[in-house]
Amino acid sequence: MEIINYEVEKLQDPTGILAGERYEYTMAIQVDEEDELYRPGGLDLRLILAVEDGNARIANYHFIDNDSEKPLDFALDEEEEQEVLAFCKERLAE
Repeated sequence: MEIINYEVEKLQDPTGILAGERYEYTMAIQVDEEDELYRPGGLDLRLILAVEDGNARIANYHFIDNDSEKPLDFALDEEEEQEVLAFCKERLAE
């Protein structure tokens, strides 16, 4: 799995209920054709990154099939989740 493009947007909490800050990432993902995640029209990973007291964590995520724009029922394995989290944290530091 390789992140080939991304967008990030800081989310606003008008209610003030959520502690910390939230960021929405939309990442274009490239996977091998043999991978069960492969989609001919492409694949996005959308996630919410929660940052509180200097600690970042993935609050929620899902894969999206670009052709149908529907979520896919797949999960990141532990190693992939750590890679994605590191990617997001690096982009926040920029």
